[in-house]
Amino acid sequence: MATIKEVAQLAGLSRTTVSRVINNHPYVSDEKRQQVLDAMKQLGYVPNSSAQRLRRNKTETIAVVISRIVNPFFSGLVDEMERVASEHGYQLILCNTRQSKEKELSYLELLRTKQVDGIIMASMQNEWEVIEPYTAYGPMVACNEYRPGMSIPLVRLNQEEAGYVATKHLLELGHRKIACLAGNKAIPLSEDRKAGYLRALQEYGIKAKEEWTYYHAFSIDDGKRWFRLFQTIETNTRPTAVFTGSDEVAAGILSEAKVHGWNIPKDLAIVGFDNQQIATLVTPRLTTIEQPISLIGRRALEVMFMLLDEQINDLPPFEERLPFRLIVRESTVLAINM
Repeated sequence: MATIKEVAQLAGLSRTTVSRVINNHPYVSDEKRQQVLDAMKQLGYVPNSSAQRLRRNKTETIAVVISRIVNPFFSGLVDEMERVASEHGYQLILCNTRQSKEKELSYLELLRTKQVDGIIMASMQNEWEVIEPYTAYGPMVACNEYRPGMSIPLVRLNQEEAGYVATKHLLELGHRKIACLAGNKAIPLSEDRKAGYLRALQEYGIKAKEEWTYYHAFSIDDGKRWFRLFQTIETNTRPTAVFTGSDEVAAGILSEAKVHGWNIPKDLAIVGFDNQQIATLVTPRLTTIEQPISLIGRRALEVMFMLLDEQINDLPPFEERLPFRLIVRESTVLAINM
């Protein structure tokens, strides 16, 4: 393997000059720079990237904190982030908290110990007052989830409006008994979606029933369990439609309903969230709220690189809300008037 000394000898220059070229030092003539590059090519010399990063005091690595790696929403989000990071010569570290506050804090330590240049919080398990002290150690961007009083840039959807639009769709189809399946009650994102659900009911003069709101629904199995619980409710008091916070949950409900001989949407209309691939793979296909997952990932990385740019290191906190849309499919369109 060639060394800097051999490159310098072949180029007829000092090792200091070779080092300056490798580290993009501005005070090297074009002629000498080309001599060094030619010698490196001839010898097949490849600079030690780790040493280069250390000299620049940068890791060229960004951590992305998520809660469930098996959730297709996060896999799509991280896939786009990785593509954008690669374009900038950066790599990502995926931090899967499994909804653990302790694991989240251990990942935040990566910023304090300078093992990453910045952190993107795509999920948040701890309250903001616990997370905020880590912003002193490097840039942090939030996307998807959020907390009140945050002092960092945020890229997200208007979750309250999305919950409203999904529920209003069911109301416009004639449903008046609508259940709401949410995620973690402590997460503002879940509560905002529920707030939109309640706003739509109120607009139609319908009093919400607390027993029709269910929390901690995240997966296909959670959807299946909800349907089995749903079947235990007296027939005349059962909801006729359900708004869920995930296509996975919606697919679980649909799957279990079909096992028990239910007709979807005649017996139960279902609305999902995210527009994941599974929404079009199940039968009937799912009506859902489409989140621009790739756009969320791309914008979060673009904001991070703005923060990492030395000329914009004082970027003030801001919130960017991205568009969403309701995609109507067969899990709701055949609903009868109630």
